[in-house]
Amino acid sequence: MALRRCWRFAGVVPRLIWNNSVLPGASVPGGQGFVPSLINSHPGCKTTVLLPCRFSSGPTSTEVSYEELKKLLAAQKSVVIDVREPWELREYGFIPGSINVPLGQVNAALQLAPEEFKEKFGGEMPQPTDHIVFSCLAGIRSKNALNAATSLGYNDVQHYPGGWQDWMKNEKHNS
Repeated sequence: MALRRCWRFAGVVPRLIWNNSVLPGASVPGGQGFVPSLINSHPGCKTTVLLPCRFSSGPTSTEVSYEELKKLLAAQKSVVIDVREPWELREYGFIPGSINVPLGQVNAALQLAPEEFKEKFGGEMPQPTDHIVFSCLAGIRSKNALNAATSLGYNDVQHYPGGWQDWMKNEKHNS
């Protein structure tokens, strides 16, 4: 009896709390989350049940390996942004072809006019449709930069979790 009462409200409550402007399975800019799918609980019944469905506005994998990054750099198919501080690049080195935008400036930098970005950071400003790979020393700051870029509408973003430490290890191993 209690179950029957529950099912009677199953179709009403979701309609009251769910904003119908987002369709099930839709991609929502700015992150990951759930969009409910509606299904009928019984062919003859008019009630509906909400089922969570995963959605993502980013690439399937947010991480890129050393080998993948080497290929992307060789093909010039990505903008690589190193989010370490300038002194770190001077002291330890940097990935050839990368642009230095310190983590604290990523949010503002990705909102600059392209001319301002080039003048301040010495490289072409990535467009929201460009593939961007963020890098740092060991993958912590690059993940934060990825989240910032995603929140600004950049959809094709990844980060190099090994960072400069992994890059140097692999470069020494491969030379």
